[in-house]
Amino acid sequence: MTAKQELAKKAGSIKEKDLQEQNKRGEEQEKGGIHGKAVESPVRGQPMLRLLRADEIECRVGVVNEKGLSLLLFKDARVDQKILDETFTPFGWRRTHQSIDGNLYCTVEIWDEEKRQWIAKQDVGTTSYSEKEKGQASDSFKRACFNWGLGRELYTAPFIWISAGIASIQQKGDRYITTDRFSVDSISYNEEREINSLVILNGKRNKVFELKQEAEPQKKREAKKKTETKDIAETQRKVLEEELDRTGVTIEAVMERYQIERLEDMTPEIYEKALQGLKKTKTKAA
Repeated sequence: MTAKQELAKKAGSIKEKDLQEQNKRGEEQEKGGIHGKAVESPVRGQPMLRLLRADEIECRVGVVNEKGLSLLLFKDARVDQKILDETFTPFGWRRTHQSIDGNLYCTVEIWDEEKRQWIAKQDVGTTSYSEKEKGQASDSFKRACFNWGLGRELYTAPFIWISAGIASIQQKGDRYITTDRFSVDSISYNEEREINSLVILNGKRNKVFELKQEAEPQKKREAKKKTETKDIAETQRKVLEEELDRTGVTIEAVMERYQIERLEDMTPEIYEKALQGLKKTKTKAA
């Protein structure tokens, strides 16, 4: 056997071994995934992206005024990378960036073994409403991951309002600030992947917010009306104002959460999300 023939034989053996390993990995994913039980997945034959743990969620201060402050829940890009790695392996997904009309887009692709091709989802990065210096690259990556369902459960969080009697708030010039730091102590979800219990602590490890788990799983929400109407009805506005008054949450906190500048910009879809979030929030102290 010539040297050339020997090399060809060795290359064929290596290729066959790699193919066997790929098939074995595919079988393992079909049986139970790399981590956890396999359920409905964005890519057939792959495990579902798991829900975020408490230590993977961070709290960001939104609106601060003399009455209190609002908190937003978020994840960072490192969490996205870690979950993608553990779910699809470091070789089962990839990301690319491209500039379109001056905006930076990120594409996250996951390998579909059955179709033998990459499945892509893309989103654009913007300067964060809450953090002006946030990079478009990181933001576009996180948004693309949201499209895959990674961290989407954070959108089901209640309005988190910490009153001035609990938070340390100081007035600095014409604005209010806080030096308090907050963290998620525990979180759980229902079968619909919605947050149904949540505990937040301050820097002194004191409980400042709690959403208690309901006795029964929350019923499925009614199908949302597919309408392009840009403004909400006056009756809906009144209901929203009543919930704001009951909870003590400010309209600024609502607009901050959904990144709208005026109440007139609130769509029926945003209204439904805002109302559901307020209904999960405790009544303010008398």
